[in-house]
Amino acid sequence: LFGLMQPNTGASPALWWAQAFKINIFPESKIIAQIGDSISLTCSTTGCESPSFSWRTQIDSPLNGKVRNEGTESTLTMDPVSLGNEHYYLCTVICEFQKLEEGILVEIYTFPKDPEINLSGSLEVGKPVTVTCLVPAVYPFEKLEIELLKGSRSVKTENFLEPSEMKSQETKSLEVTFPPIDEDIGKDLVCQATVHINEIDSQPQVRETTKKLQVYVSCKDTVISVNPSTSLQEGDSVTMTCTSEGLPAPQIFLEIQWATLTLNAMRMEDSGIYVCEGVNLVGKDRKEVKLIVQEKMFTVEISPGSQIAAQIGDSVVLTCDVTGCESPSFSWRTQIDSPLNGKVRSEGSKSTSTLSPVRFENEHFYLCAVTCGHKKLEKGI
Repeated sequence: LFGLMQPNTGASPALWWAQAFKINIFPESKIIAQIGDSISLTCSTTGCESPSFSWRTQIDSPLNGKVRNEGTESTLTMDPVSLGNEHYYLCTVICEFQKLEEGILVEIYTFPKDPEINLSGSLEVGKPVTVTCLVPAVYPFEKLEIELLKGSRSVKTENFLEPSEMKSQETKSLEVTFPPIDEDIGKDLVCQATVHINEIDSQPQVRETTKKLQVYVSCKDTVISVNPSTSLQEGDSVTMTCTSEGLPAPQIFLEIQWATLTLNAMRMEDSGIYVCEGVNLVGKDRKEVKLIVQEKMFTVEISPGSQIAAQIGDSVVLTCDVTGCESPSFSWRTQIDSPLNGKVRSEGSKSTSTLSPVRFENEHFYLCAVTCGHKKLEKGI
């Protein structure tokens, strides 16, 4: 202004001085800083040998920084940066009777941690579970976007558009409730948080957390297979196979109620209810089968015939044969329990009683008693 008031008689020194006095600020117009960082604002002049510098915020709040002046340059350093540094800063320079001002906007953000993924419980096929994607200590949250993805498919996106009333770090979250399905097994659950610092000048700040979906399937389709049959005879063998489906693979338990578990040489007391149960982390499933062990049937034959006539002095052999019993037990007696007056020999499934020589006292009704397991049969001659 001083220079313009001089007569137009050539360039005076005052005109050149006024036109040369300039102020520059760096960075230009705006700087974005994260809480905890260190930043410096530099104000410099040209065309003034001894400038006088001062710094202030547009609303005259505390600088929350340290000023250093040296020659034609002044630096305002904020270390560490805090929420109190989010202002429009003005550098004022006075050079004799001239005063110039330049400003720069300092925007603050904080995005210190990766998101957290929390589940309301175990992931079980068909049972709803709530997934919470939590972003801690973020500022400004109105620039925050949270997206939850299952595999490559977006499940839900949420933006927090309303500005906060106070400058403070806040924790924000997104919740989704869904019932896991079989196709979810092994997929990645991704929580992606984005802070859009400045949609034009800066790349958005992105953090994400991935959690592998551990989906469980409760035990189901439990089956007991019995070979050869659920109806058995004493002495038989049986194989019972228990299977159950689930994820993780079920542990298999085979129990018996009211009897003792015996798979070989079964006895009547092995009859009962057998229980197959599959158990895993999220549930159990059971099936029952009833085994019936029946008394084994056997037959006894005595020879020769049902009656024999013998002459005194002869030799007579009475033979008792068993069919259908592996280990029979034999005994001989007369119907009136008089002495046998003979020689008994038993081997395997046969027993003989030899009367030699025949005498008057051998005239009786003879009985062969056979015991097989718990059953006893008698045949007479």
